[in-house]
Amino acid sequence: MKILVVDDSKAMRMIIVRTLRQAGFGGHAIKEAGNGAEALAVLRAEPHDVVLSDWNMPEMSGIELLTAIKAAGMNLRFGFVTSEGTGPMRQQATDSGAEFLIAKPFTVEAFEQALRGILAA
Repeated sequence: MKILVVDDSKAMRMIIVRTLRQAGFGGHAIKEAGNGAEALAVLRAEPHDVVLSDWNMPEMSGIELLTAIKAAGMNLRFGFVTSEGTGPMRQQATDSGAEFLIAKPFTVEAFEQALRGILAA
């Protein structure tokens, strides 16, 4: 499977990729994007199976990215990895089609639990 990690922080993208590997998902192809607009361009050029996105980013937020993906009819799984973990934001994420929200700071176990049914280890 192809995973796209979207976060405006290069350091956070590196941490997410490392955590994916620690959670047993390192055998998948992992690509990175620095914001929602960049991610949308990547997805239009090359289909992916799963997107792990931050919420707050410049140019296009994670929720805007999810909305654009749905509007474009792209068939992929989407989840947030963000510090925005309030009840209303979780509800907005779910209502918009996100399958999970992993709150920062996160653990390997949070990735295992959120992705177990999505990615075959």
